[in-house]
Amino acid sequence: MLDEMFRFQAELNRRIGHDTESLHDRWDPLQAGKWLNDYMMAAANELEELRDCTYWKHWCREAREGRRFEIHDLQNARVEVIDLLFFWISLAQCVGLSAQDVYELYLQKLKVNHRRQDDNYSMQNKDEGDNRDIRVNR
Repeated sequence: MLDEMFRFQAELNRRIGHDTESLHDRWDPLQAGKWLNDYMMAAANELEELRDCTYWKHWCREAREGRRFEIHDLQNARVEVIDLLFFWISLAQCVGLSAQDVYELYLQKLKVNHRRQDDNYSMQNKDEGDNRDIRVNR
């Protein structure tokens, strides 16, 4: 299913002028960076729209009533999560990742995250060195 979603997203991206698949054939770090920033800004906006589905403002009446993080618009929250998925796939494509690459990297990072939990991960002792061996196998 993820492969199909990546194909659908690549088609949509082409329609709006971002041919992320062409980056696989002709890597252009400047173009990739421009598109990456476009999608980062879009994803950031979708996160804001998702947050607006909760009573996040600490000064609002709902927050004072103990409902600060309550989801008040579940239907829209679900749509915003899907919007984030559209942009997340686009971000992956901008850095040359296929659906299979994402799956493989996810499994590698999952091991790191479990190991961090086993080792009592702490922000004070944070070290990203354990991410250096996470690589696409191609």
